Amino acid sequence: MWVVAEHYKGIIHKVAYQLLAKGRELADILNVSLTLVILGDKFDALLDEFGEYGADKVIYVKSTLLKDYYSDLYVKTLTELISKRKPEIVLIGATPTGRDFAPRVAKRLNAGLTADCTGLDIEKETGNLMQTRPTFGGNIMATIRTPTSRPQLATVRPGIFKAVTCEKKKIKITKLEKEYKEKDSVAKIVKIIGKEKKKINLEEAEIIVAGGRGVGSKEGFKLIKELAEVLGAEMGGSRVTVELNWLEQDRQVGQTGKTVSPSLYIACGISGAIQHLVGMQNSGIIVAINRDVNAPIFNVAHYGIVGDLHEVIPVLIEKVKKAKLEE
Repeated sequence: MWVVAEHYKGIIHKVAYQLLAKGRELADILNVSLTLVILGDKFDALLDEFGEYGADKVIYVKSTLLKDYYSDLYVKTLTELISKRKPEIVLIGATPTGRDFAPRVAKRLNAGLTADCTGLDIEKETGNLMQTRPTFGGNIMATIRTPTSRPQLATVRPGIFKAVTCEKKKIKITKLEKEYKEKDSVAKIVKIIGKEKKKINLEEAEIIVAGGRGVGSKEGFKLIKELAEVLGAEMGGSRVTVELNWLEQDRQVGQTGKTVSPSLYIACGISGAIQHLVGMQNSGIIVAINRDVNAPIFNVAHYGIVGDLHEVIPVLIEKVKKAKLEE
């Protein structure tokens, strides 16, 4: 069982720790070891910490050129590693980087790949990886397996699983030095340009207040924003609110947006289509406000309020403000 970690500007992407948690669970079912694979530079001092997140082994491919992401070098290196060491299962984050190199590695290995998984399990009779993902536009959930090819590769959306720590243990570290030069890649990184804007990180928010079509208009989101502010929360929305230009793209929650797992998720005027549920169903507490008593969102909500959000939310805002004054 392998987990491939990625990084940016020397920081390891959090999805690596999330996949280690799930990988540990799956590896224990199969009674196999769990290995984290990382391609990069200057990570020597960080390798031991992966033992606290469930890894038994680390394979560290070290090259100064790999401090940045070179697609063809990642594909070449991972293909060689997998061909030589033959892991049964390889888990990769469904990030822009992971979505780039994972299918190319799968093609070179003539192996199966399931993209954008929202659930992973082991078929106990065969040991096959059961990979669940939305399909047909997110209208149904499909569970996929690849019984005749190895390895089994899957990309998993960040935020689906929670990173957990365990008892610190000694791990086996294999360091492979590579003397890659710029000429070894068909690409050349000239400059990395970061877009300056306020960072909206829904994936790390503790509380999210999200609105859907039921909010009614862009103007109506002022009410959602006010509730979010009094709760110290981030504001989110369903796909339709982005399509209608009521909300910015980076605030979208769901299959084509962000996958989140806050402690508290308040869904306001959101019906609960599968496309949205896959992005927030792992939240700690889900509160739904909808005037349709039959809305699917109530099937996943821990608490439901049947009513007009324009009447319910002002009452909630006043209650929260009052509670803060009494503290």
